[in-house]
Amino acid sequence: MTTTATLTERYIAATVKSLRPDAQDDVRAELGASIADAIEARLEAGESPTDAERAVLTQLGDPGILAAGYAERPLHLIGPRFYLTWWRLLKLLLMIVPVCVLVAAALGQTIAGAPVGEIIASAIVATGGTIIHICFWTTLVFVVLERTGNSTSIDKWDVDQLPELTENGPGRNELIGSLVFLGLAVGALVWDRLRGFIPAETLPILNPDLWPWSIGLLLLLIAAEAVFAIVIFRRGGWTVGFAVVNTILALAFLAWVLVLLLRGELVNPDFLAYAVTAGGDGFAAGDAEASGEGGIMRILAVVLGFGVAAGVVWDIADGWIKTVRRRRP
Repeated sequence: MTTTATLTERYIAATVKSLRPDAQDDVRAELGASIADAIEARLEAGESPTDAERAVLTQLGDPGILAAGYAERPLHLIGPRFYLTWWRLLKLLLMIVPVCVLVAAALGQTIAGAPVGEIIASAIVATGGTIIHICFWTTLVFVVLERTGNSTSIDKWDVDQLPELTENGPGRNELIGSLVFLGLAVGALVWDRLRGFIPAETLPILNPDLWPWSIGLLLLLIAAEAVFAIVIFRRGGWTVGFAVVNTILALAFLAWVLVLLLRGELVNPDFLAYAVTAGGDGFAAGDAEASGEGGIMRILAVVLGFGVAAGVVWDIADGWIKTVRRRRP
């Protein structure tokens, strides 16, 4: 013969079942006494036994939450102790790792000679999988830290971590650095044409046929960049218009490089022949092994194109980031 358990007995059983065995008896006794006292108080106020019992248990709430309180067990994935550390690390990883995976996947597929659609699909799939893994494993680590209660220095903060104050507008040092870099670029172009960068050889790396028109166009872009840097400094900071102009200049430079690179007109053919000769048998063996990808020269051209594209993307993103920061109140 079985008896029907009361609501109180069912509530207590549901509360203590997830506790440690050595703590269940104490909690059962304490909780039972508390419920009995609360019901007694309501009975004295004139409530019926059934209504009083239901009201007391409803007020106590979900027995799982109550059990977590007895066990001092968190009911969240990541609490305030580790939340900011987790969020900062996750943002940092998501800003760096997926971009690297995207570039690496696209570069590998391009070197392998895959169709454009396959390159894009492979890069997207690899990047999406990377984002999922970063979010899952980073969160899992902090969930384990939250539940083990280990005392670590990961959540400790001190005043040395305060960020440095940054200027709202571009500083003079930034302007000087930009102008010096552009000046060195012009000097490198002239030096390559007149003297070359190969010791004991007056051998330009860039195709001499690019002079004067193609190189002249590049020099105009460099001059525009210099004027642009001066204008930003004089105006005291970035605007949406400046970000758009920066994007146009960067894409114009990328187009200049990629068009000449795809046509095979960027690098001096005599320099390529010199590199092949200097490489000797080792270069020939390596070129034969890479024949499925078009040879070493094609691989280097793809890597160069991706490197220039990555620099251009960073320059564009940097301009828009500075614009957004300046527009914040």
